[in-house]
Amino acid sequence: MKLTRRGFLAGTTVALATPYLNTRSIAAETISIQIGSSHPTNNIWVYAMQDTLQPALDKLLADAGGDFAVNWGENYGGTLYKFKDTRAAVRDGIVDIGMVGTVWEGSSMPLQNVTYFTPFANSNHNVVIDIFDNLTDNLPELRAGWTDQNMVHLSSLVTDNYDVYSNFEINSVDDIANRRLNAPGTSANWLKDTGCTPVNGALTTYYTDIQTGVSEGALSFASGIQPTRVYEVAPRLTRVGFGSMYFGGIAVNKQFFDRMPDAVQAALREAGRITSRSHGDYVTERSTNAMTEMVAAGLQVSEMVQAERERWAATLPNVAKPWLDANGPAAATVLKAYFDALKEREITPARDWAAEI
Repeated sequence: MKLTRRGFLAGTTVALATPYLNTRSIAAETISIQIGSSHPTNNIWVYAMQDTLQPALDKLLADAGGDFAVNWGENYGGTLYKFKDTRAAVRDGIVDIGMVGTVWEGSSMPLQNVTYFTPFANSNHNVVIDIFDNLTDNLPELRAGWTDQNMVHLSSLVTDNYDVYSNFEINSVDDIANRRLNAPGTSANWLKDTGCTPVNGALTTYYTDIQTGVSEGALSFASGIQPTRVYEVAPRLTRVGFGSMYFGGIAVNKQFFDRMPDAVQAALREAGRITSRSHGDYVTERSTNAMTEMVAAGLQVSEMVQAERERWAATLPNVAKPWLDANGPAAATVLKAYFDALKEREITPARDWAAEI
């Protein structure tokens, strides 16, 4: 069922700037933009929207001559929709610009989830941002995932590196046999054939799950674990290096975008690129600070040696194959383009999933 814009959301209006000092009167078009998210602005995927994208667009338009100005309507923190509706909210114009969590849209936007089916590929979140900004601009198959949903991609969103937080010591893949780890959704694939039982859950449930013995740890990332204090019940971090994951993007409703003048469209795209860089910096800051705080609180950190990381990756079945089979040649094109981009940056994954297509 289509979502419909609430009646109170304003459309684009035109306002005349009043004379100021000795300058002449200038006609300035004021564009009303509704921006929103399912999460609050301190969340790593939302922070850059309010902190960077909005001021960046304002500045770009002003620097371009001031013919256009934005009247922002902010709808952050789930005031209009929740996390399961991020795609529909932007697609149907509930907001003009919003955070879209493609990780929750496996059936509607499957190609955007390629990183979750290729673990052990790359742990540098800034690299993931750069690759997916470029691929979404230049790869028709990936771009169509957005345009087919009536959206235009502006900026890439990622997680920091996924590792294992546990209440027991892990030195090799053998150590997780007959254990239980929280691994929701596609991350459960990263435990296949290891003898470990994946337990469904979310950041909001991990603490209680581990504390009550439902699980003995979780596959997650520092910027998510620290705020939820999961490290108190899972005081060991093993840097396995599942990788940084492409989580989704900031997108603009395509019908809204197409109505905008060329100058505004260009400014929106450039503001998106600026926001990607800012998002990467913020994830770095948040994950670094999270690690500092957790270590100070007693978190024990160990680095899994490369040979054991490669053995874990080799233990897994071809977890990309069901995704490839379900999504056809387009999925193979996206997977190959992703691994080609890693190779161009001289990054060697612990397992080359593209070689198994």
